[in-house]
Amino acid sequence: MIARFAPILAVVLMLGKAPADEPPDSPQILEDRRVIFRFQDPTAKTVKLKGIHRTMVEMKKGPQAVWAVTVGPIDPGIYDYSFMVDGEQMIDPSNPAVKPERNPYTSSLEITTDTPLFYQWRNVLHGTVHLHSYYSQSLKRLRRLRVYTPPGYDQEAGRRYPVLYLFHGTGDTEATWTEFGRAHLILDNLIAEGKAVPMLLVMPDGHADLQEEEGDHKANFIKFEADVLGSVVPLVDSGYRTIPTAAGRAINGLSMGGMQSLEIGINHPEMFAYIGGMSAYVPSAEDLVGAGLKNKSLNDEVKLLWISIGKDDDLLKEAEQFHELLQKHGVHQRWTVTEGAHEWTVWRGYLRDFAPLLFRP
Repeated sequence: MIARFAPILAVVLMLGKAPADEPPDSPQILEDRRVIFRFQDPTAKTVKLKGIHRTMVEMKKGPQAVWAVTVGPIDPGIYDYSFMVDGEQMIDPSNPAVKPERNPYTSSLEITTDTPLFYQWRNVLHGTVHLHSYYSQSLKRLRRLRVYTPPGYDQEAGRRYPVLYLFHGTGDTEATWTEFGRAHLILDNLIAEGKAVPMLLVMPDGHADLQEEEGDHKANFIKFEADVLGSVVPLVDSGYRTIPTAAGRAINGLSMGGMQSLEIGINHPEMFAYIGGMSAYVPSAEDLVGAGLKNKSLNDEVKLLWISIGKDDDLLKEAEQFHELLQKHGVHQRWTVTEGAHEWTVWRGYLRDFAPLLFRP
């Protein structure tokens, strides 16, 4: 990526003062919700826009080696996109909004309207997102997590709150659920509408194994479970006014995080009474949740086991096999196949649907 930025910097230095007709920064959102994307590189042979549409869009080279394309109108929402420059994926260097990822390579675009979507900012009371560093007793190193406290938390000193532990996917970090998924705004809006009870959200870093290999998540699952149960839950219960019982805890996640939430939750119903999985990655499911499936009182201990996946998701076949495994063992579950694929538009909707089911009498 540094090699690609070098010629751009050279052009800027040669040009000196920017000319009056220099194109505005990318992306430029027009009044009709069309969007102009621009990328400057005099050495590139091809530049394509990736991420707004399901197929890549060719960009055309113009004056001052600026490649550009106009797409849309684009529906309101939050999108990730990148530029494919001679086959190399890059962020938009003119856009400071970058999706939080382990290896960031996508930029973020938000299209708003006068009527905000369920995950966009509204003029309601808002909670607070707290950033934490903590020492993991099992991993013997510093880790990071985020904690959302709902509106009124600081004013109601005598009140205790339930907690939803919310996990991210393979390429993400502990920041992705708030910065890109807008989990805190989803909860703000649900609470304001009376659709969800006020609760904490805890979003840890799902990558506990520093040597984790692509496609091999078992070691990471084991280390992550030890970290969550041994460090994260005790940290939250000691530092926040929680309801420190299974009835006061829920657990859910997407993709890799969905397997983590299902594995930890089903194997530890004494810790979590509400369990979910969003588009869960479920390899070797019987090995991972075998202990929980042998628990004859699992249905009595778990108030809700909720699993959803999109009908166009590449993980659907594995998820259906997991669903059938639970049926085979007589495990009660709420199973739903929805519209959509393996994407954030689906997962934001799942959080909106899951949170109102939690911590009800």
